[in-house]
Amino acid sequence: MVALHAIILMLIQAFVWILLAYCILSMLLGFGVLDIRNRFFYSIFNALAKIVEPVMAPIRNILPNTGGVDFAPMVVLLLIQFLVYPAVNRIFFMLATQSSF
Repeated sequence: MVALHAIILMLIQAFVWILLAYCILSMLLGFGVLDIRNRFFYSIFNALAKIVEPVMAPIRNILPNTGGVDFAPMVVLLLIQFLVYPAVNRIFFMLATQSSF
């Protein structure tokens, strides 16, 4: 049970790092530091987008349009920090302390 808890927390942490990498790469592409026509950066950006965009798209639909600033990654990170981590820890704590029959 402890191993499953650790694996789930590692997957969540990996998603956080992927989200941060996606944000940094999109800023570098947006400011023209990196070129989207480069196949290597395009393939990395496309792979990260396929992982991150299904989570951020519903949040972008809820948030108001703020022009060129995207607050969806910040909202996702806050939701993970304040809802997902405590929920996972609470569920595994309840499963660990539950008396077996």
